[in-house]
Amino acid sequence: MKARWRLAVPSLAPMGTGPSLDSILAAVRSHHPEADPGLLKRAYAEAVFWHEGHKRHSGDPVLTHCLTVAAIIADLRMPPPAVCAALLHDLEDTDCPPSRVTDQFGKEIADLVTAVPSAVPCPFPRAAAATKPSAMSADPAQAAAALAIRLADRLHNMRTIAFVAQDKQHRHARETLEVLAPLAHATGLESVGRELQDLASAVLRPAPSSHALAHQLLTTLTLLLPEQERPRWQEEWTAELAAHTTRSARTRFALRVLLAAPRLSMTLRHPPSLERR
Repeated sequence: MKARWRLAVPSLAPMGTGPSLDSILAAVRSHHPEADPGLLKRAYAEAVFWHEGHKRHSGDPVLTHCLTVAAIIADLRMPPPAVCAALLHDLEDTDCPPSRVTDQFGKEIADLVTAVPSAVPCPFPRAAAATKPSAMSADPAQAAAALAIRLADRLHNMRTIAFVAQDKQHRHARETLEVLAPLAHATGLESVGRELQDLASAVLRPAPSSHALAHQLLTTLTLLLPEQERPRWQEEWTAELAAHTTRSARTRFALRVLLAAPRLSMTLRHPPSLERR
């Protein structure tokens, strides 16, 4: 456990990549001019303290995740307590005492932080095993805020999903596509739902690589050639394609073959006769 709790507000500059607290405060002020910035600054200081030294799979500080989730919530025009809870939503993974959020920020924000993990019913056994009973089901406004934070949390995790193991990528993408994206659409968070759907689909149905596309094109072009010549040219083109190590080089090679294929086909089908001297 942390030996002491510091109360000073640290620098407002972002740590690693991602939004800064300054940009979050600006977004909150634009939608809630009466908001007290002191609450968010204290939540930020709390997150900085308890997440100090913690890293994500990407190598970025965990604080960048908290800031990004809070920025998404602020952009959704959620009230300041929800933005505050977004900054604090991952404290359960630290040594922060369970009662500290209540003591420092009040029961409303503490209940909101507690409700975030269970805001989305999960049909997948591994995730469901870790789900806690929701403390907010009787309050529709707080339940909606907890759901928004949970969706924002998943949105940033999906944006950085390339850094986790492939089996986890597929599990989270399937859950996102089948549960979270439709739920975002159903609750009016259309922009979040669209991005979740796009990110999950990219994991489960990745676009073909440039090498695969070029290879497919070359295979198709062999159909222009006489049947007995196709294996030879297929092998030759494939070997040369493999020798190109960059996307642009593979693209240029495929285009050269595309432009030359009709003439090659004509030559192979009607070879020029040798004139006698």
